[in-house]
Amino acid sequence: MLVKIALSLVVGGVCVFFAVRGMDGHAVLAALRALSPGAIAIYAATLAVTHLFRAWRWEFLLRPVGIRVPFKRILAISSVGFMAILAMPVRLGEFVRPYFVTRERGGSMTAALGTVAVERIVDGLLISILFFGSYLVSAGDAFTRELRVAAWASLVGFVGLTTFLALARVWTEQTIAFALRVSLLQYLAPARAAQLAHKLRALISGFNVLADHRNFGIFLGQSIVYWGVNGLGMWILARQMNLPISIGAAFTTMAVTGIVLTLPNSPGLVGQFEFAIKLGLGAYLPATVVNANGIAYGIVLHGVQTIWYVGFGLLALPMLSKRGHASLGEAVRESNRAVEEVDAAEESPADARPARESREGA
Repeated sequence: MLVKIALSLVVGGVCVFFAVRGMDGHAVLAALRALSPGAIAIYAATLAVTHLFRAWRWEFLLRPVGIRVPFKRILAISSVGFMAILAMPVRLGEFVRPYFVTRERGGSMTAALGTVAVERIVDGLLISILFFGSYLVSAGDAFTRELRVAAWASLVGFVGLTTFLALARVWTEQTIAFALRVSLLQYLAPARAAQLAHKLRALISGFNVLADHRNFGIFLGQSIVYWGVNGLGMWILARQMNLPISIGAAFTTMAVTGIVLTLPNSPGLVGQFEFAIKLGLGAYLPATVVNANGIAYGIVLHGVQTIWYVGFGLLALPMLSKRGHASLGEAVRESNRAVEEVDAAEESPADARPARESREGA
């Protein structure tokens, strides 16, 4: 845990350094003061739509693994989960949604985690394709060398993960055996390799949605709407803040930001979000504009999204607590503890069950 937190702080520090390097502080403040409440309201309206579809689409990944959740509950659970992912470093909040949904509706925690893996991989593939397509159609050397490398790396990485999804669903045992051979774990630590194989097998059960064409199709359609409205909102806000970019450039900036945010995240995405926006805008605007209005734009995007997701997460959190009140830290601790108990049960089922029952009885 301490290593993960330290890594997140390093990532945050590096991103803050690159985000503020060359920044025109006076111009940034002037752009923030000039921003109208109407512009924020319009962007918030698009954010409401993205929040809705981002939460709702998960329902169609859960159905094939036997978990059905009413819309109001999945919206509440997802709102708390989104808050946790945003606020906690190195994505420690990723377990919150699977924990609450399996606590309420039953089912396998590991399978629920598998649906989250599918969600993340599909999202990564969509924005990687968008990012790479923007690079292919860009004129001349508009994309820096770093952006070109990132475009290739993200596409290759997420295509590889998507291939793993497909192969694991069709040839589960062969894919697990291949993964263990490539990792050399079965030679270096055979006991750990057996445990990893068991976890992978359970995780892959969450990939069942790939064989459910109807539910996966609905999920994919909602994902396209989610990312489409997200990019549209970013473009509208950019125009309101005097950033002369096309809607295509706004979508590319969104894709670059999405890719950067898949890295181990800093607490609250501080610095990381602004650096990603700066990196994306740098392909289309002069450095002087990016370091002035562009930085202000990143701050507004980050600020509005943080207030939105934290606000709705805090409103939803009491609905999920058995005692009627809870904290974000408690939700994250409970979800991570649940994952540890699943791991313990898989490693030693006979010993883990009495221990778990003893804790529940206490």
